[in-house]
Amino acid sequence: QVQLVESGGGLVQPGGSLRLSCAFSGSFFSIYVTGWYRQAPGKQRELVATIATSDTINYADSVKGRFTISRDNAKNTVSLEMNSLKPEDTGAYYCNARRFPKSLGDYWGQGTQVTVSS
Repeated sequence: QVQLVESGGGLVQPGGSLRLSCAFSGSFFSIYVTGWYRQAPGKQRELVATIATSDTINYADSVKGRFTISRDNAKNTVSLEMNSLKPEDTGAYYCNARRFPKSLGDYWGQGTQVTVSS
């Protein structure tokens, strides 16, 4: 069974930076597409960024140029470096590991809160 544990959230001022990390426990990390999603209060969960072992990366338009996703297949981790944070980046950030089709495996972490406020 796969488990995902996020860390690194917190309170930061606008323009600041945070780094989120996600530890994957289970087998065959490298075959999963991993990513970060976020959910603001009263809104639907939305894609932030995804990365595959092939290093194929996808970013939401709202974070391009500010956020960087990376993964370490040797350490079974996926990270999200967030710079130039804005108040609209506030929300709960969730790590995801997914196979295709999703019926083969679609796992979520418990979430970590990011609050951008002065």
